[in-house]
Amino acid sequence: MNIEKVIFSFFIVLALTLNFGFFLGEFDNPEHHNVYELFAVVIVNLIATVLKFGERTQMGAVLLATSLVASLQLIAAVLVWTFVVHVDNSGLTPTAIGTIVSLSGGALVANIISVVLLVIDISVQRR
Repeated sequence: MNIEKVIFSFFIVLALTLNFGFFLGEFDNPEHHNVYELFAVVIVNLIATVLKFGERTQMGAVLLATSLVASLQLIAAVLVWTFVVHVDNSGLTPTAIGTIVSLSGGALVANIISVVLLVIDISVQRR
């Protein structure tokens, strides 16, 4: 067992599960989406992105691309949250939380693609 692959896989799956946990709930209800969970998703996703920098294979490049997409969308969600709460002072209206959840949904799709690619990569290496 390669401990590096275990850590790499751990962070990819953790990013997916945290992102799913944030995304789950009524779409426009701010009480169903926790800011600390969004923060955890961003941090874990950034760690997973950094871990992918060492891969020099074609699969590693695609994994890095999906992780960069997820990180970009999650950072955009954090910026929207920060803007509506601290700059605009309009609060978490249903429209604002809908935008934040939509961005995290896009990141969720990218994280699902990462996990699918990881499983494909593992199954190819076994043969």
